Formats: sequence, structure tokens, C-alpha cells
Amino acid sequence: MAIEHRHQISIEDFNLLSVIGKGSYGKVLLVRKRDTQQVYAMKILKKKHLAAKNQIEHTRTERSILERIRHPYIVKLCYAFQNAQKLYFVLDYCPGGELFFHLNHAKRFDEERARFYAGCIILALEHLHKNDIVYRDLKPENVLIDAEGFAKITDFGLSKENIVDNTSARTFCGTPEYLAPEILLRQGHGQAVDWWSLGCIIYEMLTGLPPFYMNHRPEMRRKILSEEIKYSPTMSAEVKDLLQGLLQKDPEQRLGSGDLGADEIKTHPWFTTLDWFLLENKLIQPPFVPNVCGPADIKYFSREFTNSPARDSVCFDSTAQTGACSPTYDGFSFTASPPSQNPLMQIEENSNSDEYIFQMS
Repeated sequence: MAIEHRHQISIEDFNLLSVIGKGSYGKVLLVRKRDTQQVYAMKILKKKHLAAKNQIEHTRTERSILERIRHPYIVKLCYAFQNAQKLYFVLDYCPGGELFFHLNHAKRFDEERARFYAGCIILALEHLHKNDIVYRDLKPENVLIDAEGFAKITDFGLSKENIVDNTSARTFCGTPEYLAPEILLRQGHGQAVDWWSLGCIIYEMLTGLPPFYMNHRPEMRRKILSEEIKYSPTMSAEVKDLLQGLLQKDPEQRLGSGDLGADEIKTHPWFTTLDWFLLENKLIQPPFVPNVCGPADIKYFSREFTNSPARDSVCFDSTAQTGACSPTYDGFSFTASPPSQNPLMQIEENSNSDEYIFQMS
């Protein structure tokens, strides 16, 4: 048995190219790994911000989910590492940008394009639900378009593991215009909240706005809890019926919440023209293919982000732990195995020290 010593990944292994996203806890950069020239999206989170907002457990859950979940329509975690002040997720880069970017540009999609993206999202959610994970943050900003034109979901900061019914989760979280009634009522929730959000996204793709959107949040809450959906006259009868099922206010009656799970949605008449086997295997031609000039193209990302300088600042905080990492994030480091590797032939050990791979020879 041969032993190969692996270098511990750090920020020094990457060239920082562009800012492609910003959030309340950090930012996302386009980066290039120096030894392979491969480009990635690097999500950088500040530990002190996570602690101040009580997001430590959510971040640990995100790291756990990203390690164990592999699906063609879920963004893949390639590396994870940390230093005294920050956490780093290195993910697949999707040069097509956010679904939000394209919807904002086009104003609305035709039903064929909306059905295609909805199909990708459904397959991703189905996989999460089969693994007892509720996603809880489905919105156009968290759906990315890859180089081929397929949609992938990203950002598992609000996700929760070990959810097997419709009342296990209790945390009030999500984006206001996509919140299911049971979250607003704080009565416990489960996987059905993801199907509600799917209904909101399908409606938004076809009209340009979520179904109950209002600038005044109390009024939007009232509409989510008590008002019926107002359909666009351009919507087909099939998609109206689908939305009626997905936006059912009672989670027990919501489409997708029955014994058949996602199959209740996949067999709906609106999806009759979608071949689920071909879609799962990425054998369908997407309705839109990004016109990218290369793997590091950023044309589909907002200039609000890309005009910012790409740097990873070092903040000298007297309260920060002086070591390379903290016990709070033990086991955070991660390196994905290449797709072609046989997992039975390799044992990886990730820790805060250097990593070792034991390979059969």
C-alpha cells in the first residue's frame, strides 16, 4: 500500500479573479486554482458575523449537506477550508449566473423554459427529500445556470437535516416572498415548504413576480395566509392547476406532500412533455445555453458585484483565535474525490493538519 501526502488547501492555492456575489455573512469570488488552472466559485464567510447572527449551526449543516450530497442539479462542493477568521467553500462555477439575472433581463419566461428549469429544481429537491433534507431557501437567486444551460440549486445555509415529516422543523427562516404559510404561523414545518417555494418560482418565471409579492411585508404576510392566487390570462389551464396544487395553504394537502412525494408533481399534466429520465441524465437540450467566451466568463453576473475588487482582506481582530482554526469548526476541511475514483480503493482523512491518502498499489 503506497502513501501519498497531500498538501493542505488554503487561500494561497487560488488566484482571486472577480466578485460574483455578496451577502450578509460574506461574499462569493470567482477563483482559479493555481496548479490546475481550474476555475471555481469560492464562498467566503466571516466567523464573527456567523457567531453574531447565531448562524454557526446552520453553517455546519451546510458543510455537512454539501459533503454528502451529489446530484447533477445541485452545485458540488470541491474543497472546504478555514483560517482563524473565515470559512471557505470552493464550489463548481456556473458561468450562466443566477436564474434571477435572466428573469430580471427577460421579465418573464414562456412555459417551455419555465417547465425546463422547474424540472431541474424538482429533481434536486426530490434528491434532498429522499435524504431527509429540507432546503428552505428556494428562490431565483439560489438557482444557477451552468455552462450547458442546466439549472442547479446552491446555498444550503438555511437547510435542515433529518426532517421526515411536515412538522419537525421549527426555525423561522427563509426569504419573505417565498415563505410557506406554516412557517409564517410557526406551527412546525417540513419538506412541503419546498414545494410551496417551487410554486412561487414557477409563478414568478411566468409573470415576473412571486404570487403574493408586496413591498409592505405585513400585507404580503396576510396575502400568503389568506388570499387566493391571481392567475395571468396568458397561463395555460395545466399550469394553473399545477400552481393551485403547489400553493395549497394546507401543507398536508399540498401537491408533493402525499405518499408519492415528488412523483405527484412529476406526473402532473403540465409536465407531460418533459422526459424525466432524459432530464435526469442531462440528455435534453436546454432552451437557453449561455454564450460564454471561456470558463471564467462573468457576463451573466451583476456589475454591482463584478465591479468590486476581488480580494480576501485580513482583519486583525483581537478577539479572534490565533490558531489556524477553532474547535467550533472541527472537521470543516474537505477535498472532493475525482469523479472517476473508486471510493473503495481510497481512504481520505481530512483534519486541521495535513491530509493523507492511502491508495492500493
